[in-house]
Amino acid sequence: MSYDPPRPAGRLLLTPEDKEAPARIHRLRGLGLGDHPEPALDAFAYGLAELTGAPYAMVNFLGEEGQFFAGLHTPAVAPAVRGDGSGALLGRVLPRDHGFCPHVVSRRKALVLEDVSDYPRFAGNPVVDEFGIRSYLGAPLVDSTGMVLGTVSVTDIRPRAWGRPGLAAIKAQAADLAARLERGETDGLPL
Repeated sequence: MSYDPPRPAGRLLLTPEDKEAPARIHRLRGLGLGDHPEPALDAFAYGLAELTGAPYAMVNFLGEEGQFFAGLHTPAVAPAVRGDGSGALLGRVLPRDHGFCPHVVSRRKALVLEDVSDYPRFAGNPVVDEFGIRSYLGAPLVDSTGMVLGTVSVTDIRPRAWGRPGLAAIKAQAADLAARLERGETDGLPL
């Protein structure tokens, strides 16, 4: 019999367990990745944003306790997502229970959320309230050993019909980037 501790009212805390985190961290360190911003990955994220028309794009590496966006594209000004007209810009670090990338890593496959409010499991995620995220499209970065290094993803503050073309595009970009990272090719990363 298992015991589930009480959850705060109104929020489903369902971030998946990540047993591969120690091995992933070791692999990322061997590739020289995972704990510092990479201008080439920022450029790659910019290309993802351009490709999809999304305001946020990330190349995300997950550790045991948190997430680090080694590649990040955000809008120049935080979109207004609150009733008072204010918003917040995503930074390079998030706790592990924020966002949807931990689910992509755990599932080892892409995740499409056209409107997170349609999915009770995801609607209570802190990024929905803190950053106004309403849609997500992400795919795992899987290396030749089968290890998931992280994710590439885009998000928007409005619902988006990503559809099959969006899914195909994010998966192709993830596969291409994973191969380049493994070969140590960081020059010319933009799309």
